[in-house]
Amino acid sequence: MRRLYSIVISLAAVSANTAFAAQSTYVNERFGTVCTFPDDIFTDRQPEPENGDGQVWLSADGASLTCSGILNIDHETPKDFVVGEKASKEPGYKVTYGKAGKDWAVLSGVKDGKIFYERRLFDGDGVIRTIWIDYPPALKSKYDPLVGAIAGSLKGP
Repeated sequence: MRRLYSIVISLAAVSANTAFAAQSTYVNERFGTVCTFPDDIFTDRQPEPENGDGQVWLSADGASLTCSGILNIDHETPKDFVVGEKASKEPGYKVTYGKAGKDWAVLSGVKDGKIFYERRLFDGDGVIRTIWIDYPPALKSKYDPLVGAIAGSLKGP
């Protein structure tokens, strides 16, 4: 069983690495948020906000990637986050999938006509670390395979 587990983990690592060959790893100085993404797709790095909470990259075909952190000043739990987002009445925003674990939450849906995927880590250090990816529905077949590897790279210190 242990050998099978090692093989599965090795295959997953190979699969994740082949999902995008040219990759960059971003480390946010303020919150220690880390993410890895295909830098041949997300090529247009936007200016970092003054508060230093994260970074945004754009692609030439209309997708965007945000890797950021925020202080969890409201002591929100993963479940609170998912329930609140599913109940949102924000125009142009609809959550079609949400799941929460002990220290993580994921959402997907549509916002302003684009498909989005969000993963949040609720670390014990009082920080919520987030990856947000959105893209036009016409590019679903291109971006859906990338989302898992990018979201799976999210971590803190």
